[in-house]
Amino acid sequence: MNPDLERLHSYPFEKLAALKQGVRPPAGLAPILLSIGEPQHRAPELVLAALSAHMQNIAKYPNTRGTVELRQAISDWLQRRFKLPASMVDPETRILPANGTREALFAFAQACLDRSQQPMVLMPNPFYQIYEGAALLAGGEPHYLDCPADQDFLPDYDHISDTVWRRCQLLYLCSPGNPTGAVTDIESLKGLIELAQRHDFIIASDECYSEIYRDEQQQPPGLLQAAAELGLDNFKRCVAFHSLSKRSNLAGLRSGFVAGDPEVIRQFFKYRTYHGCAMPVQVQMASIAAWQDEAHVVANRSAYRDKFSAVAEILAPAMDFVMPDAGFYLWARTPISDTEFCRELYRQQNVTLLPGSYLGRDNKGVNPGNGYVRIALVPPIEQCCEAARRIADYITSA
Repeated sequence: MNPDLERLHSYPFEKLAALKQGVRPPAGLAPILLSIGEPQHRAPELVLAALSAHMQNIAKYPNTRGTVELRQAISDWLQRRFKLPASMVDPETRILPANGTREALFAFAQACLDRSQQPMVLMPNPFYQIYEGAALLAGGEPHYLDCPADQDFLPDYDHISDTVWRRCQLLYLCSPGNPTGAVTDIESLKGLIELAQRHDFIIASDECYSEIYRDEQQQPPGLLQAAAELGLDNFKRCVAFHSLSKRSNLAGLRSGFVAGDPEVIRQFFKYRTYHGCAMPVQVQMASIAAWQDEAHVVANRSAYRDKFSAVAEILAPAMDFVMPDAGFYLWARTPISDTEFCRELYRQQNVTLLPGSYLGRDNKGVNPGNGYVRIALVPPIEQCCEAARRIADYITSA
């Protein structure tokens, strides 16, 4: 077996299952699960209709590069969303479909790291654990960039040494951030792009939460948008990852894409022909319908906005949190250990949250996830409000 498998940490939900083991919540309280970021809003009807209409394609082998129609739909969406010129998002050379961002983010490290050079992979801390696992199994060394509250939950890129930058082969960005919802501004993205050119590393920007934001006039910027504003028309060393899972409530469709530097895309395509990850044709056709429609996305944001407002009003007297700019997570402080808080909340109120420490790593003796919980506001608003009341009751009765 690959010895690097032994370097992998247990996944957060494995730890959560162990934490809850042996605990019996009150039988009279229905369970409410706010631990996993699985959207529970209804899938768009136009997507379901397209999927059903093209199910006969299940008999066909799909192409790794995807259909021209899908890549064109993605290109059109990128142009609309990030104000990119059509010439910059050539669907033939700069876009690849992916079976969700999780698969692509993991595979990307396997394709782009040169393990003979002792590569370093930089990532936010706390973070989406796929970044770390991808780095370890590609022979890289994870380098954690803490995102504490006094930095607005963003990494401090200005104090990274040249030694680290020189060893860096890959930088994982996550904006809007998981779990904090923090958004990296356009000037910071430009600064990172300039660092990538100077030190010769690739930026992998995970933007799967980019379409869930609170202010309709303040869309989170994207990496490719920043590159375009810099005049970097070849997106050199810049690759963005997008998904329909959160944007369109289609987590089970497993549909997203990778876009950016055509040379990196060319090499990644070569890897993916062996990886065996082609998207089924019927899924591609359903994805086209989703990328071409914005009405359901606007409605989706409105539903999350309502939930945040209602839950914040209930929780504000009991918990310390900052309303996120984007995403559907509430990153809230706990009055006691985050693991004890989650275990006892489950025991007393039958509400499941995710301890923040499970999403972070000890770095210089500190885990920036300690003392926080991630609250995923994905169920219907009635369940979210009921969960908020139970959380508040648990805190005030302690």
